[in-house]
Amino acid sequence: MKQQLKVQGMTCGHCEKAVAGAIRQLDPQASVHIDRSQNLVEIDSTQDREALAAAIREEGYSVVA
Repeated sequence: MKQQLKVQGMTCGHCEKAVAGAIRQLDPQASVHIDRSQNLVEIDSTQDREALAAAIREEGYSVVA
């Protein structure tokens, strides 16, 4: 299922890799596209939205929508 999350705090490529890595640790088959300029993370995953948001929060980023 495709989902979009607004994530604050991503300022560099390392941040993008940390967010993508957190998602893929939860779902290794997930497709992740990050638009840092828009603070947007697009995810195609079998995991539910709250599980994905929790994984991102554990990396230290804020999920606002």
